[in-house]
Amino acid sequence: MLRFHTAGESHGQGLLGFLSGLPAGVPVDSAYVNRELQRRQGGYGRGGRMRIEADAAQFLSGVRHGQTVGSPIAILIENRDWENWKETLAVEENPAARAQSKPLSQPRPGHADLAGCLKFNLHDARYVLERASARETAARVALGALAKLFLRQLGMEVASHVVAVGSVKLAGESVPFGRILALRDQEIVLNCVDPETEARMKAEVDRALKGRDTVGGTFEVVAHGVPPGLGSCGQWDEKLDGQLAQAVMSIQAVKAVEIGTGIENAAAFGSKVHDEIGYSREASRFTRPSNRAGGLEGGITNGEDVVVRGYLKPISTLRQPLGSVDLETKEPVKAAYERSDVCVVPAAGVIGEAMVALVLARAFLEKFGGDSLQETRRNYDAYMQQVRNL
Repeated sequence: MLRFHTAGESHGQGLLGFLSGLPAGVPVDSAYVNRELQRRQGGYGRGGRMRIEADAAQFLSGVRHGQTVGSPIAILIENRDWENWKETLAVEENPAARAQSKPLSQPRPGHADLAGCLKFNLHDARYVLERASARETAARVALGALAKLFLRQLGMEVASHVVAVGSVKLAGESVPFGRILALRDQEIVLNCVDPETEARMKAEVDRALKGRDTVGGTFEVVAHGVPPGLGSCGQWDEKLDGQLAQAVMSIQAVKAVEIGTGIENAAAFGSKVHDEIGYSREASRFTRPSNRAGGLEGGITNGEDVVVRGYLKPISTLRQPLGSVDLETKEPVKAAYERSDVCVVPAAGVIGEAMVALVLARAFLEKFGGDSLQETRRNYDAYMQQVRNL
C-alpha cells in the first residue's frame, strides 16, 4: 500500500516527508518537484514568509540515479527562517532562552490554538500552531509531486484552478482540462483560467488587504485520464469519493468538499443531474455527455475526469485581530497576530492536487499492484484490454 507521513514545524529546522510503496523504476525529476513547491508558494495575496523561504526538496533515500528503487522515500525541506527561531524553539532545555520567549497566550478564533492547548494541556499556543500551520503542506506537495510523476507514466494528469475568491466567481460550465493544465506554464496570480475574472478576484484580495482582513474561496482539482474501476462499493472506507473528500478536507482552512457538481445537484431534480450513458464503437468505450458526478459513481471511478472542489475559509490570522481570552489570566484580549497571508486559494489548489494525486496513486496500486513500474503497467494494460472487450 502507498503510505505517506510528514513531520516538522513551521519555524523548526525543516519539514520531512516520507513515502513508501511507490514501485521501482518511476522517473523522478527533481526540477519538477521543486517547481511544484514554488507553485505552492506563489499567488497574489501571500505574506512575507514566502519571501524568506525558497523551498527545495532534498532526497535522502529511495531515489537513485533519477529513479525510484522501491524503498521508502524520505524528503527534507529546510526552513530558512529557523535561524530566527532556534532559541525560541530549542530542542534542548534552555531556561534563559525560554524566559526571553513570550508565550502565545491569546488564541486566534478559527485557528487550532485554543483547541490544541485544551487537548495537550498547554498554556502556550506556540507548540500547537507550529504543527497546525499550513507550512506543513510543503512536505505534502513534494510527496504529491512524486505521485503525479507516477500517474503521468500511466497516462494521467492532475491540475487545479481557482473558481472563486470571496464573492467573485468564475461563470459558466466546466472548463476544458487543457485550459486548466495550461495554467502550469504561467505565472501564478490567482490561477484562474479567465483573465477578466482573475482581475476581479485580484480586486477582491486588494479590498481585504486594505481592510486588514483575509479572504477565502474555492479551488477545483481535476484528474484527467483516470481509468474506470478505482475504488470500491464493498465497504464504506473503500469508496474513493470518501477518501478524496477526507484528503482534501485535511488541508488547512478547507471547510467543505464537493465531488463534481454535488452542491448544485442537491437542489435539482434527478433528470437534470445524472449523466446519461452512451457508447463509442470507434473508441470502444462508454461515454457521457456530461460529468456532474465528477467521475465517481458508487465510490468507483467511471472513466470520466475526477473533479473535486475545496472550499477555503479566510485565513484566521487577521491584521485587525478579533476578540479572544488570555489563556493565563482569562481576561478579554485581542487575538495574537502572526505574520500571515491575505489569500491562499491558489496555493490550496496546488496542495489539493497533491492530495488527490496521492489518493489516486494509492487506489491505482491497490488495484494493479506491482513492485516495479513495468509490472504495474503490464497489469494495467491487461485490465484496460478487458475493459475494451466488455
